[in-house]
Amino acid sequence: MWHAAIYLITTFISALLAMAFFTLLERKFLGYVQLRKGPNKVSIGGIPQPMADALKLFTKELNIPAAANYTSFIVAPMMALLLALMIWTLYPHLSTPLPMKWGILLFLSLSSMNVYTTLFSGWASNSKYSLLGALRSIAQTISYEVSMALVILTPMIMMSSLSFNLMATNYSIMYTIMMWPLFIMWIITTLAETNRTPFDLAEGESELVSGFNTEYSSGTFALIFMAEYMNIIAMGMISWAIFMSLSLNLMMDVTMVAALFSVSLLFIWARSAYPRMRYDKLMSLTWKQFLPLTLTAIMLMCTLSL
Repeated sequence: MWHAAIYLITTFISALLAMAFFTLLERKFLGYVQLRKGPNKVSIGGIPQPMADALKLFTKELNIPAAANYTSFIVAPMMALLLALMIWTLYPHLSTPLPMKWGILLFLSLSSMNVYTTLFSGWASNSKYSLLGALRSIAQTISYEVSMALVILTPMIMMSSLSFNLMATNYSIMYTIMMWPLFIMWIITTLAETNRTPFDLAEGESELVSGFNTEYSSGTFALIFMAEYMNIIAMGMISWAIFMSLSLNLMMDVTMVAALFSVSLLFIWARSAYPRMRYDKLMSLTWKQFLPLTLTAIMLMCTLSL
């Protein structure tokens, strides 16, 4: 029991540190893309910038709108961060004290619960901007949840398992070739699932001020911010486990770090390169293109498995 507790605490601290420095990586990357330096004033090369940001946000005064629903307003950001941390319990590892036989099912459940954190954040603020942003985000997330579940269903049928560990173990070159078209759809779906550019319709500055988090500031905004970036890194881990792992051997951690770094850079590159999509185009992409393609892939996989 103590071994499992130490493992969880170490995993959570590592995930939080990774999230902190991922924000620095994004700001540096975007800075050089836009022909500027990015954060470089705090200490040596701006490396402690995430710590300075955290100190500033968590020591600022917390402003809560007078008409807001206080309990939901405070609980929603905490719930978002908790769900993001819980996804990291699914990290496939040789010596994990928490083997997850139904890991994929738990992942789908946790990612679906994120819809409620957005809903509570927008509704509890009692602001028209926040509510409209939350509704847009919920419609978008639910739409792409369908495609994401169907994309995961195809490798599940191939492996006949709901375990990330088993998927990582049974990896093969033929599996990679067959999964490559689905991997492209998976990356696009994860961009929409995490509300990232070019699918960040929940955060329309021109029409919604900020989106579902308009009324949030200081520590509560920091929690929402942390949850979003932890979900990005977690999606990199899930992408590695399903599509890119070599095997559960001594090189596993190296391949996972490389995959996480690559997928994270892909997220940042998409933000720097693409403009925001129109909302009707976004919804059309999932319902009229991704859904038929993923259903076709599942039928083909079922046919091959017979």
